[in-house]
Amino acid sequence: MNLHLEKCDPPTEVQDLFRDIQDGRILMALLEELSGCKLLHGFKKSSHRIFRLNNIAKVLTFLEERNVKLVSIDAADIADGNSSIILGLIWNIILFFQIKELTGNIRSQFPSTSSLSSIPTSSDSDTSHSSLASEERRPTPATAAGPSGHGRAIKKLLQWVQKRTRKYGVAVQDFGKSWTSGLAFLAVIKSIDPSLVDMRRALLRTPRENLEEAFRTAHYTLGIPRLLEPEDVTISRPEEQSIMTYVSQFLEHFPGMEE
Repeated sequence: MNLHLEKCDPPTEVQDLFRDIQDGRILMALLEELSGCKLLHGFKKSSHRIFRLNNIAKVLTFLEERNVKLVSIDAADIADGNSSIILGLIWNIILFFQIKELTGNIRSQFPSTSSLSSIPTSSDSDTSHSSLASEERRPTPATAAGPSGHGRAIKKLLQWVQKRTRKYGVAVQDFGKSWTSGLAFLAVIKSIDPSLVDMRRALLRTPRENLEEAFRTAHYTLGIPRLLEPEDVTISRPEEQSIMTYVSQFLEHFPGMEE
């Protein structure tokens, strides 16, 4: 959030998400930056709950008018600092205004009926290594979301990644465990600038070393903000939303790579 809020005039920063968001001002500022629409003119600063609820209601109405998914989210939950509801709201905003918008012009790289787990390999790969573990995988947000607009956006982002990584022998089936080795991040970087990554050398490093190398290279060479740390990805169940948000930045910074 702060990456977007720092672009506001004046720049804004969230210190405590669940507290700072309760009067609606941060949400309005975030949506102004993401959508280009003016919302803060309707903000009323007050310590009274009814005015806080009114500010948040304006935000939710704005989102509903744009068909942003708001299931079981109401103003009272936000004003009360309900952590799970707030995180769900922020994720839906990011998914709609960042990922869905960025993937809107990507042509589908695979037939719509194909399985997301069917990853083609290429004879020009640097290595035949796959970053996937062999155990059965839990459903991804793309498959769980079905044919909805959000689900299609996630699927298109996944397909974009698959096209970037498959030529280097890295199979990506989801936005979770497929990324724990660090090879998928490195393959995306290599697809943008082949000189930045040696995939054979990466096979000799630990997952943590690969992740550190990928995040450092992406930040200092490609200008991709470092939203993740190796510890965020090497856990048994990485947070898929965080990985999607980070990966979408490559598409945002290098839109010419979408074809």
